[in-house]
Amino acid sequence: MRLAEQVTFGGSGLERAAHLRGDAAALAELWATAGTGVLPVWRGKPLFEGEHRSVLGWLPPSDPLVKARLSNAVFLGLDDGRARFAVDLSDWEPEVVPDTLNSFVDPSEQHHPDLPETLVFAELRRLMTVINSRDAELAATAKALIGWQRSHRFCALCGAESVMTQAGWQRDCPVCDGKHFPRTDPVVIMLITHGNSVLLGRSPGWPEGMYSLLAGFVEPGETIEAAVRREVFEEAGITVGEVSYLASQPWPFPSSLMIGCRGTATSRDITIDPVEIEDAIWVSREELLSIFAGEHHHILPARKGAIAQFLMSNWLADRLN
Repeated sequence: MRLAEQVTFGGSGLERAAHLRGDAAALAELWATAGTGVLPVWRGKPLFEGEHRSVLGWLPPSDPLVKARLSNAVFLGLDDGRARFAVDLSDWEPEVVPDTLNSFVDPSEQHHPDLPETLVFAELRRLMTVINSRDAELAATAKALIGWQRSHRFCALCGAESVMTQAGWQRDCPVCDGKHFPRTDPVVIMLITHGNSVLLGRSPGWPEGMYSLLAGFVEPGETIEAAVRREVFEEAGITVGEVSYLASQPWPFPSSLMIGCRGTATSRDITIDPVEIEDAIWVSREELLSIFAGEHHHILPARKGAIAQFLMSNWLADRLN
């Protein structure tokens, strides 16, 4: 797909500088270098700056809030030669923790009392389309790595508490010498078409009126093509013939790689699995245009920034090849 790397969280060309991750002296030198930025993340929410939250809130390593946290900092890479780190500030307890935290839509923002008023922690899913592609890649990497560090503290081999190594890109077990690496879960998301129509589905718990492309996890021992056919048949009872790859998107909610595919349906009658989805429908190209224009009577446009919206908009514009 010609425009594949224009999807949100992809294509910024970040220099990840993996050769520096195990070099403690080099990392310490970078930490002390002018221009280095540290991104605090609070319970999965990166720090943002400005009235419109359109840029990430980078702090200098000398800032008292992050100054002593190099040993637990995640090295994200080099942004045009400038080192970028992220630190987990989830140990901070604000006066009020909203009940929307970690929900599908979290509009809340948190301000740390030691930071300027212009800096707040906010949900990346809400702001992913207003920041530039480099900030989006850096934020996605920070959120995914810090989330993995928090959820994989103990060795899966012996149960002992492991320690962070390789600047956040590895955890080692001091008891059994087990080595553990960040997890990314492959998920297929499918633009399934039949003639002039595309298949949309709706999961329970989604906002009212929200429909999207069908998606599901790739299972062990399964190819991407087989996963596409299995998921569509399991969820909607639709058989799929030819399958082709279109684009991918890192999705740090919490740690998936969305693999966008196109599939041609060989049947049209829908039989949903109510355990998997709440509804599935065929939508014509003309109807999808009205949905994207916000003119449909009950279906909302796909979420901006998600690969589903990206694939559907390119299908409408005939730009999939």
